[in-house]
Amino acid sequence: MPKAEHDPETRTKKGRSVLVADDSPLVRRIVCTALASDGFDVCGEANDGHEAIKLAEKFCPDLIILDLSMPVINGIQAAPVLRKVVPECRIILFTIHANNVLEQQVQKIEVDAVLSKAEPLSDLLKKAHNLVDEKRA
Repeated sequence: MPKAEHDPETRTKKGRSVLVADDSPLVRRIVCTALASDGFDVCGEANDGHEAIKLAEKFCPDLIILDLSMPVINGIQAAPVLRKVVPECRIILFTIHANNVLEQQVQKIEVDAVLSKAEPLSDLLKKAHNLVDEKRA
């Protein structure tokens, strides 16, 4: 019997699983659709940092797209926990608030990249592929 698409073991073999955490359903839908059409397997969607942590524990994604401003636990609070839960996972902080000060602040919490939601979605896709490729090398 073939493994289900949501089976974490199946995704690990593909090497392109992604978890998207954003409190905006519209942003999640747009980002998930773009990632899925560009070769990623979207293993989960989270509305806040707490949900992201639970889903990361369950699915062990290769990449997490993490919004900065979310209820319950925001991206800056969730990132260090995610780094401990899935240490090999790449994390992109995806925010409307991207600037040099924020980038310096997030270096302390060990996210792999900070991207602005104001940039073209193609920039997010390119960075996502680059980070996952670096992980696999």
